[in-house]
Amino acid sequence: MSVRLIALLVLVLSVMPAIGQQAAPVVELAAGVHRIEAEVAATLESRMIGLMRRTAMPQQRGMLFVFTERAQHCMWMRNTDLPLSVAFLDDQGRIVNIEDMQPHTEDNHCARKPVRYALEMNLGWFKSRRIAPGATISGLQAVPSGR
Repeated sequence: MSVRLIALLVLVLSVMPAIGQQAAPVVELAAGVHRIEAEVAATLESRMIGLMRRTAMPQQRGMLFVFTERAQHCMWMRNTDLPLSVAFLDDQGRIVNIEDMQPHTEDNHCARKPVRYALEMNLGWFKSRRIAPGATISGLQAVPSGR
């Protein structure tokens, strides 16, 4: 086999896992002056997968889970390699509570009140920006409904 053919084969094989997978839609949210690029997990399948198997995430990036109904939703970290903080948000985007989560654990981290959204960011993101319960995340009007 020629070097070119081997290089092409390696390239094709490295791209194949992404073929057929749809990228999660991304919306721009804000916590005061802090911009957030949030991948949206609005379907049951995307919520189940979440940030599993990711090994890195840019600081301004996160994942917004959109649930079909208001409830005291819980999150866990099975098969998740990144330490994360999750903010549970009410319908107006107000943070109800923030929980820190460690990788590869099955501990439940739950909203203290019924919520429709959960926003996962890198561990400590909210704390390092002095964002606490009661603060508002804006931009949710652009988010698709949960399905």
